[in-house]
Amino acid sequence: MTGYLYQCELALLELARRSWHDPTVEVRMELLDDIEFLDPDKTPQELLQAKHREAAGPLSETGKDFWRSVASWIDALKHLSDPSDAAMPILRLVSTQTAPADTFFRYLSAGPERDETKALQRMEQVAGDDKGPDTTAKNRELFLNLTPARRQELVRAITVNDAAPVMSDLDPRLAKELGITPSDHAQAALEEIKGWWYGMAVKLLERKNPQRMRASVSAQELMCRRDEVTGRYIGKNLPITETLRNLTEAEIAGYTDRLVVTQMRWIGLPDDEVAMHLRDYHYARAQRSEWLRTFKITPERIDEYESELHYEWETAFRRRTRRLHDGVSEEERRSIGQEILDATMDRVADTPLRPGSVTAPWIGTGSAHGLSDQAATAHPDRQLGWHPDYKNRCKNPDETQEQ
Repeated sequence: MTGYLYQCELALLELARRSWHDPTVEVRMELLDDIEFLDPDKTPQELLQAKHREAAGPLSETGKDFWRSVASWIDALKHLSDPSDAAMPILRLVSTQTAPADTFFRYLSAGPERDETKALQRMEQVAGDDKGPDTTAKNRELFLNLTPARRQELVRAITVNDAAPVMSDLDPRLAKELGITPSDHAQAALEEIKGWWYGMAVKLLERKNPQRMRASVSAQELMCRRDEVTGRYIGKNLPITETLRNLTEAEIAGYTDRLVVTQMRWIGLPDDEVAMHLRDYHYARAQRSEWLRTFKITPERIDEYESELHYEWETAFRRRTRRLHDGVSEEERRSIGQEILDATMDRVADTPLRPGSVTAPWIGTGSAHGLSDQAATAHPDRQLGWHPDYKNRCKNPDETQEQ
């Protein structure tokens, strides 16, 4: 079990390390290898085998950890288009065990002792030894069955990283790579990022449910989550890049048939108020899109934020409709709807998108209107409206638009 958890956390550590040099790099797990790193075109740059052993003894040249990795790489490379030397991905073994002197592990290291010629000669010698253990016989034979040129290509691509930190030593290294400095909140921030990552890992490993699975996670996404978490503890505000101005008549006309406008018409708002609310909706949507595009915030946090806005609306809605009865006139219902809208706007204007920071009021009010625009199709926990009977009206919005 520790080995599986180690693989998951090592993927996070490696992704954080790469983020400083290439924020576009992406990671996936258990497809071609334990861990894979891809370029933006989804081409594998590196296939990584993670081997965790609590008792950090020496690596064995005939051991299962190495030769099973070799067999896995040979199989994985069959699924790639015959890579040339330049396109061959790095094949990396990360092990908590140590590489003894004068073994092919040392010759395959990334340090000054690397010698690919000696590594190949020694690997061929070990692979062809009839006295080798049966547990790796098929894997060693698979290596020997490659053409000499292919064996040479394979060895050139292999890198062995020995003496890797064990599971219990990963946190300090992860904090450093994430740029989390020692503070009262450092551990809490780290645990929160790891919690998010384990959720991502489940989606990476999900194969049966297309709605849950993720193809990969990018370093940009990880850095965005890091900024969200650390920003919460230091009260860092999201940058505002949109400049508010009144919408033109043409811009307002573009929303005429949208449910966001229909919902305001149902409660009898005059044109100037509709235009005011549409301005918030228009710019909140643009600003959120900019934050998502530039990885200032994650879709997961947007979803959490919308849940918080929905809660504020529900409080306002229920307080004003709990004693409503069938005899209430349409004029009164519209008046109640306007009260619901006004109360919701007051409540959501102070709801920060990033907890612990300050968010421009129009982000909250505009985002609430965004939810009203989706009331006919959204999940029940995201549906909201202003008119007390908005749910029934949303079933046939065209028929009730002029009511």
